[in-house]
Amino acid sequence: MQRLALACYSLLAWLAIPLLRRKLRRRARAEPGYGVAIPERFGHYGAPAQEGAGPLVWLHAVSLGETRAAAILVKALREQLPGMRLLLTHGTATGRAEGARLLQPGDMQAWLPWDTPGAVRRFLLHFHPAIGVLMETEIWPNLVAGCVQQAVPLVLANARLNEKSWRGARRLAWLSRPAYAALSAVWAQSDQDAARLRSLGAPVAGVFGNLKFDAQPDAALLAQGRAWRAAQHCPVVMLASSREGEEALWLENFKQKWPLTHTGYAQAAINSEDAAPPVQWLIVPRHPQRFDEVAQLCAAAGLSVSHRSQWSDTPEAADVWLGDSLGEMALYYGLSDAALLGGSFAPLGGQNLIEAIACGCPVLLGPHTFNFAEAAEGAVQAGAALRVADMGAAVDQALALAQGGARRRQMVQCCAAFIAQHRGAAQKTATAIASGIRSDGR
Repeated sequence: MQRLALACYSLLAWLAIPLLRRKLRRRARAEPGYGVAIPERFGHYGAPAQEGAGPLVWLHAVSLGETRAAAILVKALREQLPGMRLLLTHGTATGRAEGARLLQPGDMQAWLPWDTPGAVRRFLLHFHPAIGVLMETEIWPNLVAGCVQQAVPLVLANARLNEKSWRGARRLAWLSRPAYAALSAVWAQSDQDAARLRSLGAPVAGVFGNLKFDAQPDAALLAQGRAWRAAQHCPVVMLASSREGEEALWLENFKQKWPLTHTGYAQAAINSEDAAPPVQWLIVPRHPQRFDEVAQLCAAAGLSVSHRSQWSDTPEAADVWLGDSLGEMALYYGLSDAALLGGSFAPLGGQNLIEAIACGCPVLLGPHTFNFAEAAEGAVQAGAALRVADMGAAVDQALALAQGGARRRQMVQCCAAFIAQHRGAAQKTATAIASGIRSDGR
């Protein structure tokens, strides 16, 4: 039965290859990174893999968020295994671009192959990894089966499985259960994640916490952001990692509070006796391909927009600042007095709130945080974040916080305590991975 299920799945994956190629061509028009090294997607490589003395640790981080978590683990792994070489694989263009920053001489980077038996086999025979480390949620049936056949230990690190994904995996138990059960080890973020993973047959070997708590914000970027904030004449509030539809929700509330005039919203607020105190709004979209879309949305509403990519020494005056750069979230959080967490106001599951809290920026969470349920609930209980019902309530709460006072100072202190309490996952995970590498060190 298990073999039949995998064979049917493999046939469907093979039949989907033309659709995948078409999708990649379409995505490459908007994001050129998707047009890079397309043959790698199907297990074809132009040159032999680099050889080296140390073990080759293969780490798969599908997208930007997982790659940033992987960076924390890679640092700990290099301390545990000084001679290791790194193979980074990804599924998205943003993940691959971010991952390139982690490479050292002797390291390699490639796309994760499409999950057909042939592509997986070619990938494993080409690179010969000593161990495979999947980040967070990436389980592919043929990839797992191929690693078993090639005797490559395959582990799931920083593992999480929310309620929605767990229900979906249970519906496909004929396919998901053998894949989870064939992993060499799983290290979960929380007890809840561990329980759901165990119910699917996963060999949970420990609950290590979330790697993202071990991230250290870029000190220079954080300091620059705080210096710019100190120079502002009004507080700064950020809509952080916003997703499609959320900017429109924000704009709707914005126009209710500050009716636009030919003088711009800030002057209109000053001239109105019942208007809320003016603040500087900063929007940082989650996906770079939406930077222009969000700028156009704001401009169409009559707002002036200043692009971070066009700043020189200081932010330029405008109704809205647009954070259209990559790798500068620490700067944006340092610049902000409070942040509204994107992905949580539309039913998208929320984005990573840990980075904001690590930068000492109080966070307003919408109702949808199922992708980071434990971290979100813990942050609220610790006083580092506030849960609100909708975008309107978030704007109101953010405005109150941004004016300063004892409440914001207390939340900043709670941010530091919450982060300190949850650190340590990187060292535990690196130690476990090092102990699982094959004795031949290939």
